[in-house]
Amino acid sequence: MLGSDGLEQAQSKKNVFSRERQLQQPTLDLPPSFKPDVRNQSDGLIFLQSLQATSFPLCIFDPQYRGVLDRQKYGNEGQRQKDRARLEQMDDELIGHFITAIDRVLIGSGHLLLWLDKYHLCTGVSSWIGSTDLEIVDLIVWNKMRIGMGYRTRRTSEYLLVLQKKPLRAKGVWKAHDIPDVWNEKLAQRGGHAKPVGLQSRLIDCLTNPGDMVIDPAAGTYSVLEACKATDRHFLGCDLQG
Repeated sequence: MLGSDGLEQAQSKKNVFSRERQLQQPTLDLPPSFKPDVRNQSDGLIFLQSLQATSFPLCIFDPQYRGVLDRQKYGNEGQRQKDRARLEQMDDELIGHFITAIDRVLIGSGHLLLWLDKYHLCTGVSSWIGSTDLEIVDLIVWNKMRIGMGYRTRRTSEYLLVLQKKPLRAKGVWKAHDIPDVWNEKLAQRGGHAKPVGLQSRLIDCLTNPGDMVIDPAAGTYSVLEACKATDRHFLGCDLQG
């Protein structure tokens, strides 16, 4: 018959949850051309290819796709999303190259947080991740708390796909268990490329340790940099526009 200590240990082994994070980021040898905790101007693929393999616990990636805008052709996207419309669109093949490069630099059981719109959520991302060790493990809906475009329903949300590099595990890796799968956050800054600092901060805190470095190869408005500053993490990333 188990005593109280033995019973607690047995229950702990069965429990798939843990509030302690066991993964540690290895010592980094950063490329001299990219500086941490600042805005770097570069092509994201060149940035990713310069990083050492299996070295980062978390990447946040917001691909520059305009597929939904090109298909819907509202007629006012040039006025409503000027900055985003000026950037060159990433096609599926290029996004796949980015995700393959992200897979290379993530540590085992590390995470990719991939921003999606409704079009890409419905059409699927299997072609982007098929040749990687990444698997989809969760989905978070970001309620932007303001109405957007749409022929039929009007968009009020975007989607954050949570992918993990094998081996898949939650215990000792995902340390918070109170994050809702629908996150309400209104942006103070308007713009098609802006993302919620609050949500990203919460996930960075959950999926990394203080002092760890988070990467972002298509930083846009650098909301991930803001989130890293808020959570005592380091940021390494770039954007074509700097």
